[in-house]
Amino acid sequence: MKLQFIAAALSFSLAACSNTQLNEQLNTSAPEKIQGAVATNAQATDIITLEQIMADPDWFGRAPESWYWGDDSSSIYYQQKQLGNPLRDLYAVNLLNNNEASPVNLSSKHTVSYQNGVLNKTRTHKVYTFNGDVFVKTLLSNTIKQLTFTSNAERNALFLNNGEIAYQVGNVFYAHNLQTGQIKELASLKMSAKPARTIAPKSYLAVEQHKLINYIALQQRNTALKQTQKERLAIENTAVNDSKFYFGKDNRVAHASLSPSGDKLLVSITSAKSSRDKTDIMPNYITKDGVIAAEKVRARVANNRQYQEQLFLLDLVTGKQQALSYDNLPGFRDDVLASVKSENFARKGKTYKSEKKARNIHVLQMNNPIKWSSDGQHLALMLEAWDNKTRWLTTVDFTKNELVTQHKLHDDAWINWSFNEFGWLNASNKASLYYLSEESGYSHLYYKGLNSKAVKLTSGKFEVSSVTPMLDSQRFIFKANKKHPGIYEIYQVDLAKKLTALTNLGGKNNYTLSPDESKLLIEHSTVTMPPELYVQSLKAGDAAQRITHTVSEQFLAMPWSAPSVIAIASSKQKEPIYSKVYFPKNFDMTSEKNRAVMFTHGAGYLQNSHLGWSGYFREFMFHSMLVQQGYVVIDMDYRASAGYGREWRTAIYRHMGKPEVEDMRDGVNWLIENANVDAKRVGTYGGSYGGFLTLMSMFTDPDLFASGSAIRLVSDWAYYNHGYTSNILNTPEDDAIAYERSSPIYFAEGLNKPLLINAPMVDDNVFFEDTVRLVQRLIELEKQDFETAIYPVEPHGFVQPSSWLNEYRRIYKLFENTL
Repeated sequence: MKLQFIAAALSFSLAACSNTQLNEQLNTSAPEKIQGAVATNAQATDIITLEQIMADPDWFGRAPESWYWGDDSSSIYYQQKQLGNPLRDLYAVNLLNNNEASPVNLSSKHTVSYQNGVLNKTRTHKVYTFNGDVFVKTLLSNTIKQLTFTSNAERNALFLNNGEIAYQVGNVFYAHNLQTGQIKELASLKMSAKPARTIAPKSYLAVEQHKLINYIALQQRNTALKQTQKERLAIENTAVNDSKFYFGKDNRVAHASLSPSGDKLLVSITSAKSSRDKTDIMPNYITKDGVIAAEKVRARVANNRQYQEQLFLLDLVTGKQQALSYDNLPGFRDDVLASVKSENFARKGKTYKSEKKARNIHVLQMNNPIKWSSDGQHLALMLEAWDNKTRWLTTVDFTKNELVTQHKLHDDAWINWSFNEFGWLNASNKASLYYLSEESGYSHLYYKGLNSKAVKLTSGKFEVSSVTPMLDSQRFIFKANKKHPGIYEIYQVDLAKKLTALTNLGGKNNYTLSPDESKLLIEHSTVTMPPELYVQSLKAGDAAQRITHTVSEQFLAMPWSAPSVIAIASSKQKEPIYSKVYFPKNFDMTSEKNRAVMFTHGAGYLQNSHLGWSGYFREFMFHSMLVQQGYVVIDMDYRASAGYGREWRTAIYRHMGKPEVEDMRDGVNWLIENANVDAKRVGTYGGSYGGFLTLMSMFTDPDLFASGSAIRLVSDWAYYNHGYTSNILNTPEDDAIAYERSSPIYFAEGLNKPLLINAPMVDDNVFFEDTVRLVQRLIELEKQDFETAIYPVEPHGFVQPSSWLNEYRRIYKLFENTL
């Protein structure tokens, strides 16, 4: 396919721009503009070196972290890493004083660490916790009162509707009366059986013992009298509080959420048994005491037990404890894996018989999956099946003590671990819900009254996230990649579906709304510019104002290369593969053919061909170095990457490594046709999921690359964790076929080109065991053209600059010697 067609019909490129420009202009590429995609600082003359780019990243800047608004909507707080050590300082920016930033003293840090605080109903006070203690702030006077001063860790502080403050210590909930100072225990969750009352003897020996021995009979009577008196005291004396609820031994609390009315508590209980096996250990060879430590690590998906939770609704007024059944959840007993199991049974010559059976259900693992309406009259929670196929947004009918399904989302592949946001709107005394759903193929925002049909507020081929409902319950602010898959702007939509773009910054933007809803605090970045903070008014036409300058002059002076973001046509499906392509300076199609490198991003479900600053910043700098030396570099958002909708995400279901390698093949073909690349001089590298794809491409399509480096690689998915892997491949017990065709170790015989394996040894994410088993497999296959480099002190994400430098020197040497 010719470049002209790609450029005119499919591609977008990042126009050349200064590193200090606010906006990245997005232009349709034309062939003559390709060489203009190299964005370098005109004043820069430095040669990019590995020693520089793999040094401690403090050298190029320490971006603002954990940023939030002050309660006055005129101040901003953010953390910044200290130079040369991992400590963070808190800074305050005064928007009314020339945006001047000043450090917050440790002695006063408790007065401004309220970013996760909760307001009362009248929005006059805020409660929050700092260092495990509870604080209350009066907003008008800006005065702060410390309620607790203990060695306990108080958490989940909130205002009750009666004006009291509630908080949690362990599994005990308290209410603090600000007027009287009285502290009341609302509920104590006990992981034990309820103490049994004294019962009459039953066995022959016990009965005779009580008849023959007066002492035994007397003790029995006295114990019964004491129990009766204690029970009567709790009933008849209002000064006595018995708030214990019992859930049986060998259990633990998974979730607990207190109503703002203080009268109810929803509790989710599960087994206390660890999901990990005793063999799930990681040897650590470099320790402070000089001995090998067997570190306990996460469970392997092959060992992981099925997980479920039981819901209980506690009435804190009556002391009643009611279990909530899952029986009326639609699809609760569906055999969603019937076709998968049938295929696996058939391979063994067996026939699978499908039957209805209760599925294991749990509260979805997300931020705040249980939410009460502000008046405490309604409760919503997000539930998920252990098989990863179904999500239910439910409410609780308090009169019937049962779950009511407000929305069911089923996916034959798996429910996304993103886009599960939901919450309450409380306008005109009519409680309604908002939520995100991928049911249309993309994450969009929905609005639903409890007894009415859902209304879809956004639509299109883009993804909505980071939803903030406004105080009038009529408008929402959110982040979306509406104008381009790789550009994330901030938008507003109302209940009439009127959509308004609030920002036009280009690149990548995250935000938070000011307390008075007049401004946005924005974290903005571009391909060549790390994140900085900006403030923008919500008034139409107002521009964003930059308030931090944390990037070093040294970084700004470097000759970085800005990649073009190109939509490469796919040979397998209609949607293009968005890819970053780095072209050498003075590139043309008539010169000597180029050598090229393909970088493959990790995580699988991650987007890297966007127009913001990448978490792979070292790789970005490495690619700029390669470009200086005449390489072409491509970085593809292969199928399974984030940002492109549900079908793109689930294309790898039950066969990881096949669609992605097909996309990698399309990328190499595009380079050959459009970037003057020699087909025999293309290498590849990547880490984690990218390491897995390096192996899969070199093992299953051995003529695709001349060489490759697999970093912190996955070689056998049965050894990876349950949460990620079972989504995509189910479990080895149910779907061995998926694991065998998705794991590189089964295809190692296909290796016939140079392979460099780089493996950290204290990786508690992808175990070093993956490398050890693969190396042994390669040895037994009598493969010779591979090398292994180990890093004894490194976790999954390298930390030491010396390790980064050693690793990339090896990768660079591989490409120099083979390409």
